[in-house]
Amino acid sequence: MNRRLRGYFAKMNGAGRSPLKVLPRNAAIGAVGGFIAIAILAVLTDFTPEVWIMAPFGASCVLAFGVWDAPLSQPRNIIGGHVVSTLTGLTLYHLFGKGTLIMAIGVGLAIGLMMLTRTTHPPAGADPLVVIMAGSGWSFLFAPVLIGAVVIVLVALLVNNLDNKRRYPTFWL
Repeated sequence: MNRRLRGYFAKMNGAGRSPLKVLPRNAAIGAVGGFIAIAILAVLTDFTPEVWIMAPFGASCVLAFGVWDAPLSQPRNIIGGHVVSTLTGLTLYHLFGKGTLIMAIGVGLAIGLMMLTRTTHPPAGADPLVVIMAGSGWSFLFAPVLIGAVVIVLVALLVNNLDNKRRYPTFWL
């Protein structure tokens, strides 16, 4: 094997152990925050004709409450990422219909657009899949996506800042 190829595979060895340090208090706050955010969306689902819960929102809660101080967990990223990715999926679906290739293009394009708009939010990368597989209409962008993302951010603002050691958000824009 040549040196260049060995160097390529050597990068996959990892540099050691996980740097994540989790305090039980932070785990409890994360659990409570995720519960409240999804419970609000569940109540909205039960009392309105809309379905307000989608799988990517669960992952958004992990970021908003578990790693609240990370750049990809900030309001701009949660709301903007979901809007950009859903809009990408809706546009592709309404132009080209369903299909595995359209879903692949949707995810790839959503990643690129989130990066270009500085709204990268990993859970939102699944939004084009949700939209295309469900055959969603344009209203999906507002309910559940925009309003749901705003609910998660509002709960994150309230819950995360109850702890004196947390400060959320670290940035808005």
